[in-house]
Amino acid sequence: MNNMPELSPTIELARQLINIDSVTPDDKGCQEIMIRRLEAIGFDIQRLRFGEVDNFWAKRGQNKPLFVFAGHTDVVPSGPVEHWNTPPFETTIIDGQLYGRGAADMKGSLAAMITACERFIKQHPEHSGAIGFLITSDEEGPAIDGTVKVVDYLCEHNEPVDMCLVGEPSCTSELGDTIKNGRRGSLGAVLTIHGTQGHVAYPHLANNPIHLAVPALTELTQTEWDQGNEFFPPTSFQISNIHSGTGATNVIPGDIEIQFNFRFSTELNQEKITAWVEKILNSYNFNYDIQWTLSGNPFLTDKGELVDAAVESIKDITGIDTKLSTAGGTSDGRFIAPTGAQVIELGPLNATIHKVNECVAVDHLDKLSLIYEKILGKLLIK
Repeated sequence: MNNMPELSPTIELARQLINIDSVTPDDKGCQEIMIRRLEAIGFDIQRLRFGEVDNFWAKRGQNKPLFVFAGHTDVVPSGPVEHWNTPPFETTIIDGQLYGRGAADMKGSLAAMITACERFIKQHPEHSGAIGFLITSDEEGPAIDGTVKVVDYLCEHNEPVDMCLVGEPSCTSELGDTIKNGRRGSLGAVLTIHGTQGHVAYPHLANNPIHLAVPALTELTQTEWDQGNEFFPPTSFQISNIHSGTGATNVIPGDIEIQFNFRFSTELNQEKITAWVEKILNSYNFNYDIQWTLSGNPFLTDKGELVDAAVESIKDITGIDTKLSTAGGTSDGRFIAPTGAQVIELGPLNATIHKVNECVAVDHLDKLSLIYEKILGKLLIK
């Protein structure tokens, strides 16, 4: 680390978390660090382990509204360590950038949440409403035993979330330039088209599933599923994998497997998409099987108390007029929004997430903590 002035509590905490190689789903003690800080300012803690995944629920206060910070301590693997300019799990600050796996996604946000609460509660120990933390170590993995299970736990214990801020990196060029106030749905499929294996020299004795697939796939790729709406871009269809053949050049394969994904707007739902796709497939003369997997439905939090508080807080701290967006992939917000909670995502820049040399600007994390503190004030000081 180059010569720097004394680091803020936010940066010190971020460094402490990033230095732990908590590759999904192994938390490796990150959550205990957060828990100790939260217990010190009056939070009640519920450690919730499901399967091999550590989660926790923390809450301070009993009144409404319940405002929740949500996030994850797990990170994706670093990739080849030799490709990094600095060790991925030894934080380094160079030219004002904090380097390390998870710096932007999303241990920096977790640190900012904690320090924002520490300052806010010190100034307003009798704040109205309640503050919660919903933290998992299963966001970067299958997302089976993480947030979705904690949400089930909260529902079983009659603990409805009113408003939730997910600390995912949401910004593109400047801190605060983008709030994600919704996400598209994600629906995947594995399509297997069955032909008849044979010798390439005797095609009349076989039935090539690759040839059968091409017209149908062409129609699927050229279909306009919808035109989107004022909140969402048009639904997209993308083929991600195709597998067929024995590896031999003289064998017509017996099957072809195609994996594809829909990122869909609120103009569609799972039932409409599956019916439409299967209608197209049934118009072609082949046998097939298809397995569907819904990763999440689209959700949207329109302008209102939470969005307004976030927009105003960003303006107060950065001077930026933020924009609302539903672009990008899925997040754990998809598990929280169906409960009726208002959900937004607000975190640092996403330019380096999952990349080699992931980093975040030091001053951005300090400002992000101030933004989070402002949001708490706007929502919980009456």
